[in-house]
Amino acid sequence: MEDHAVSPGGHPGEFTPIAVITPRHRMEILGAILLALLLVALDQTIIGVALPRIVASLHGTEFYTWTITIYLLTSTITVPFWGKLSDIYGRRTPLMAGITIFLVGSALCGLSQEMWQLVLFRGIQGIGAGALFPIALAVIGDLFSPAERGKYQGLFAAVFGFAALIGPLAGGLLTDAFSWHAIFYVNIPVGLVSLVVIWRVMPSLRRDGVTHSLDFLGAAVFTAAVAPFLIGLTNGQSADLLTPEVGGLIALGLVIFLIFLLVERRATEPIIPLDLFKGRAYSASIAAVFLASFGFFSAIVFLPLYFQVVEGNSALESGYLMYPLLIGLMIGSIGSGQIVARTGRYKALTLISLALVAIGSFLMTNLQADTEYAILAIWMLILGLGIGPTLAVFTIVIQNAVPMDKLGSATSSMTFFRQIGGSIGLAVAGTFFGSRIVTNIGTQITAAGVPPQFASQFGGNFDRNSLGAGVDLAAALKTAIAAAPIPDVLKESALGLVPAIVDAIHQAMAITIGEVFWLGVIAMILAIGAAVLIPELPLRAHARERGAVAETELVAAPAVDAM
Repeated sequence: MEDHAVSPGGHPGEFTPIAVITPRHRMEILGAILLALLLVALDQTIIGVALPRIVASLHGTEFYTWTITIYLLTSTITVPFWGKLSDIYGRRTPLMAGITIFLVGSALCGLSQEMWQLVLFRGIQGIGAGALFPIALAVIGDLFSPAERGKYQGLFAAVFGFAALIGPLAGGLLTDAFSWHAIFYVNIPVGLVSLVVIWRVMPSLRRDGVTHSLDFLGAAVFTAAVAPFLIGLTNGQSADLLTPEVGGLIALGLVIFLIFLLVERRATEPIIPLDLFKGRAYSASIAAVFLASFGFFSAIVFLPLYFQVVEGNSALESGYLMYPLLIGLMIGSIGSGQIVARTGRYKALTLISLALVAIGSFLMTNLQADTEYAILAIWMLILGLGIGPTLAVFTIVIQNAVPMDKLGSATSSMTFFRQIGGSIGLAVAGTFFGSRIVTNIGTQITAAGVPPQFASQFGGNFDRNSLGAGVDLAAALKTAIAAAPIPDVLKESALGLVPAIVDAIHQAMAITIGEVFWLGVIAMILAIGAAVLIPELPLRAHARERGAVAETELVAAPAVDAM
């Protein structure tokens, strides 16, 4: 498939909307979609604050990580399915189904009495969440021409930034004022408003009346491939890569994924249309999105670790210390969309944004325990200004480069590769962190003037798990000294060295987090290389610009025709 910017049945450069909708109703649909996205974004930021309270209440420490893993698993696996369903049956029905499933999962999570129940219901939530982002982006692609989309798609990233700003506060207030159950119930009224608006004004947005078949075999093989792969990546943050539960599961997933590619080549209606990758604009953009996600997802995880462990801030405080990154992300996302909408050009913007992420990541490699927050805030702002456009502009590029009848599949594939890139990036960063932290602790303890016998005694006793948020390092060191097989005289000397050892560990933590950002620098250089290959295709203009009915004369399609 050659790169193009032609809608089926249209002329080059022309965009033909699926449905005839007034400007007012288009804005109502946009608002309802943003509300639906706010559901997912708030859920992700709120639960992080309340999770320790939930685990204590349900007595399920052994399931702690699974409350996050199962949501990631089901939401990632279902993304391509929802995208394909929306191409076949139109956007309205799958979108409403996704919101409904998410709300049902939220209500059940709030009713959970056992930890296994919460894990199960979080999985249901994830199934619904898998529909919202890709279909929401596809709806924008249906209703607005690529020349217009930049004005609105930047709002999507802004929603996630807004949720990150208010989510921790909302989670803390709801949990303290009511109970942790309330953080799930708060989704229901917001979701119902979104459902009502979508049902009332949104047409089906289906492009043809042709009967399609579902690729059930492809769906089964895809699920069988992604599930062990993601579980292996998740396990990789706390176990060795060469173990069966990490490397074994990742290898199994990759082997099954090769089988999935063979199945999709023979499928009549593949879940992920492989012919999309023949277009250079699409394939290069997917590669850039994957690498960009690989690079910058680590910042979201390791910067809070710096604030909580090295600086001693609470989880809530660390969230607010991340504001410069989030503000930069929102400005970059909205601003880049406006630039594309006004100029119709995007390639230079993608290169500049990736370069900013590379520069921000490079600056982060200089992180030290005594780095001033004002300087760190500037680094985070630069990083955010680069991340924002990558969330908005690549969507425009990809949607402009594919046939309109594959818009849902193309958009969901982009979302899938973004999530997979982030998951792989976190797994690699976690493994790299674990391999470097022990070495750096030993080096910093020795540099702090601690005698070699003490440096060797304590240098290897700390890893990522023992350096988590809320750990009292001084108390842990004193306990270790008391249990150490050394004479009492040396123990007394060692106790006097505790402050120096704590400072050394904090410095080692800061240096190691800084080293993690080198992975981001490398990933961004590769992403820039992929972005260079993206051809700058003319953005499709709306058909009304070529003499079609004026937008102000359009009328909303009746809701009864939307099913």
